[in-house]
Amino acid sequence: MKLTLSWLKAHLETGADVDTIAEKLTALGLEVEEIVDRSKGLEAFKVAHVISAEKHPDADKLRVCMVDTGTETVQVVCGAPNARTGMKGVFAPTGSVIPATGVELKKGVIRGVESNGMLCSEREMGLSDAHEGIIDLPADAAVGTPFAALMGLDDPLIDISLTPDRADCAGVRGVARDLAATGLGQLRPLETTPVPGGFASPIGVTLDFPEDAAAACPLFVGRLIRGVSNGPSPRWLQDRLMSIGLRPISALVDITNLLTFDIARPLHVFDAARLSGGLTVRFARAGETLRALNDKEYTLDETMTVIADDKGVVSLGGVMGGEGTGVTGETTDVFLEAALFDPVRTARTGRKLSIDSDARYRFERGVDPAFVVPGAEIATRLILEICGGEASELVIAGAEPAWRRELTLRPGRVLELGGVDVPVTEQVRILEALGFGVTTPSDGGGTAAMTVLPPSWRADIHGEADLVEEVLRVHGYDHIPAIPMVRTATITRPALSPKQKRVALSRRVLAARGLSEAVTWSFMSSAHIELFGGVPDELRLLNPISADLDVMRPSILPNLIQAVGRNSDRGYPDVALFEVGPIFRDPSPRGQDTVATGVRAGTMVPRQWAASPRGVDAFDVKADAIALLESVGAPTGNLQVTTDAPSWYHPGRSGVLRLGPTVLARFGEVHPGVLDQLGVKGPVVAFEVMLDAVPVPKKKSGTARPLLRLSLFQPIQRDFAFLVDAKVEAEKLVRAAKGADKQLITDVSVFDVYQGQGIEPGFKSLAIAVTIQPSGQPLTEPEIDAIGGKIVAAVTKATGGVLRG
Repeated sequence: MKLTLSWLKAHLETGADVDTIAEKLTALGLEVEEIVDRSKGLEAFKVAHVISAEKHPDADKLRVCMVDTGTETVQVVCGAPNARTGMKGVFAPTGSVIPATGVELKKGVIRGVESNGMLCSEREMGLSDAHEGIIDLPADAAVGTPFAALMGLDDPLIDISLTPDRADCAGVRGVARDLAATGLGQLRPLETTPVPGGFASPIGVTLDFPEDAAAACPLFVGRLIRGVSNGPSPRWLQDRLMSIGLRPISALVDITNLLTFDIARPLHVFDAARLSGGLTVRFARAGETLRALNDKEYTLDETMTVIADDKGVVSLGGVMGGEGTGVTGETTDVFLEAALFDPVRTARTGRKLSIDSDARYRFERGVDPAFVVPGAEIATRLILEICGGEASELVIAGAEPAWRRELTLRPGRVLELGGVDVPVTEQVRILEALGFGVTTPSDGGGTAAMTVLPPSWRADIHGEADLVEEVLRVHGYDHIPAIPMVRTATITRPALSPKQKRVALSRRVLAARGLSEAVTWSFMSSAHIELFGGVPDELRLLNPISADLDVMRPSILPNLIQAVGRNSDRGYPDVALFEVGPIFRDPSPRGQDTVATGVRAGTMVPRQWAASPRGVDAFDVKADAIALLESVGAPTGNLQVTTDAPSWYHPGRSGVLRLGPTVLARFGEVHPGVLDQLGVKGPVVAFEVMLDAVPVPKKKSGTARPLLRLSLFQPIQRDFAFLVDAKVEAEKLVRAAKGADKQLITDVSVFDVYQGQGIEPGFKSLAIAVTIQPSGQPLTEPEIDAIGGKIVAAVTKATGGVLRG
């Protein structure tokens, strides 16, 4: 939201300077992003008087002008056709920089005649596209006056970052109202006196919606104004629009644009002569088209609200008007539109058609439902003052939707929730200054609850906590005291639950394993959502921050994979990233899971002389997942590995870590098809650990770790090689070997897999290393051989494997 200081003071009677206002706005929650000095770089440009303008001796289209700058008289060669004796223009001296081109002026010679500086056009000054001639200033402009001051360019521009809930501050008046509530000034009255209609409008309006969809456009107010003259708008109106970056078009269009930003009331004007019959507000029919005012043609569907005449669609409700019925310089009769459109439907329509407009910005946030008729009256008055004409009676279709609601505020809640004791009288003053209706108890206040009626423009106020926030922000957040936490001798219970501790622990563990933490959006693009299982419609955002972040993520992987691609594109192919955060199954409180997700790409170990580089593979991320599970207390010794990983993993190069039926983690190589869709070169391997699914350890007495018990005897290691069917999983063999003697066998690991010469087709050789740890006494050779026999028997029974000779 942009506004100038003078525009703000048109609504706020105050003597505060721009820095004080900016500081107060930010304290109110209306964060000032920037204050722009529009006169910067224009200091050298002055009003000058052309004493004489004679034809150039060697060029028919050039004139040699003698220019009085207020301090000296200089000679300027000018090619503008309107350069003439006696006029006043804008002079740029030698050494100044032209705003539109960035060119520094130097003394020159043009066709043999010396030229010092130049007389500037509006385009060269960056004011507009006009360049047919130099700027022709009024005759009473004082010579030597800074041009920026003359044109009002010394008026600071304030750029405010609005939060989506403050739709009322999408107009200058809403910003002024907030400032007035703080005591920084007095809100000026707004003229909304109805304009009497001189005749009945020949153009009627009909709302044609199903009963259950009446909210698409609950109220439409129109009025015919005949006999208007649609020329350029007055200079003050053009300056106000140009100050915030809008291009003046014509008086009628400029008036609607002004009120959109001034009072947050989007409006539209139709050329009545280009309408056919009355207007109907309805849903579009499949296949209908509209050429909009941006000169683009759009194909509409049944979800979009349109305004149509007898021939077809003439406007896209709440988004943009149509080119075919737009006003022109020849327009003499106009039909003014002021309406309410459903915020959600407006947002969806704009997003579907990729149309961003000032009207859509306000409608999708919610405009004041009680200000439709007053808005039409204000617009009518401006049109009559600037363009002339005669107004008809209002045409009203529908009714103002119900918006009144009563809330309760207990004065003590401000102290309880906000930590600052605001007197009841001050609470009432703040709320009333913001437009709230306040009814205090008959006993005069005290601790009794107040009844509060939020104003029509504050649809974001829903409960007592919102009222407390309004009081606090206007009273001043800086009044909330900083109170240190009270230190107690004992802490009765830990501040964090075991599940909460896992999040911080997971980050430390993954960082220690060489992965870098990434923080990505909790959203992703719906274009890729089906690659990762899809989501219910409830997780699609109504008002996304961008078109490619329009759905809540069901997995963190898409964001991390795309981060891998961006790193690779910039010359960093070896990437290891992780993120610990939420994923979403549904919009309910229980539909959110905390997941630790990681990706690796490129080589696992950098190039070096001692070993060949190795690319990442599924076993690297399996090790990451198991290490993380072990750190958060999962019984990793009981994990089972299955091959039913989701479709975004490569079949045969992925797996699932389970504890019974519960999925604790997924890992493996990302499917090449998924990488292609995301535009990322592979291979990329990934893991997802479901932290919420890890069982919480049973509570034990005390927090001390068990004593470390070391054996006095050296461990014994024996190697076994088994010939098994090629389909047998190594884990099945390892689990069988471990179970042969749970007391003495402490570790089993696979160190070789072989298929080839000497092995029958369809079989493979799996070699394992078994660690036997004696405890009470050393083992004899026969006892060790007996354990080996148990291992062979257990493996044979579980896998059908045969010990290789």
